Amino acid sequence: QVQLVESGGGLVQAGGSLRLSCAASGRTFTIYHMGWFRQAPGKEREFVAAIVKAGGSTYYADSVKGRFTISRDNAKNTYLQMNSLKPEDTAVYYCTADPIRVPTLDGRFWGQGTQVTVSA
Repeated sequence: QVQLVESGGGLVQAGGSLRLSCAASGRTFTIYHMGWFRQAPGKEREFVAAIVKAGGSTYYADSVKGRFTISRDNAKNTYLQMNSLKPEDTAVYYCTADPIRVPTLDGRFWGQGTQVTVSA
C-alpha cells in the first residue's frame, strides 16, 4: 500500500503557473504508475496526466496538452507543472498511484486532493 499527499495548490490569475507535488510513502515508489486527476464543482472527476513506473512515457488529457507537464523523481515525488492556467482549470487536483495500470481511467490509491483556483 502507498500513501499519497498532495501540495502546491492555491489561487492564481489566469495565465499564471503552479506546481503541484505528490509525496508518496509506504511501499516502494518505483512499482507504481502515477497520475493526476481533477474534479471541478458539479462535475465528475477527470483525467489530467499520467506517467509510467520508469518515468518515460507520459499521457495527457487534450485539454492540458502543451500547458501541463507531469514528472517524477527517485525520492517518491510526482509533480504536475501547470502553465498558462485558465479559469476552467479550477478544480481539486488528486494524485493517484496504481501498481498495474497506467492511471488514465482510474487509480488504485488516492490522495486527499489540493485545491487549485484560477481567477479570470
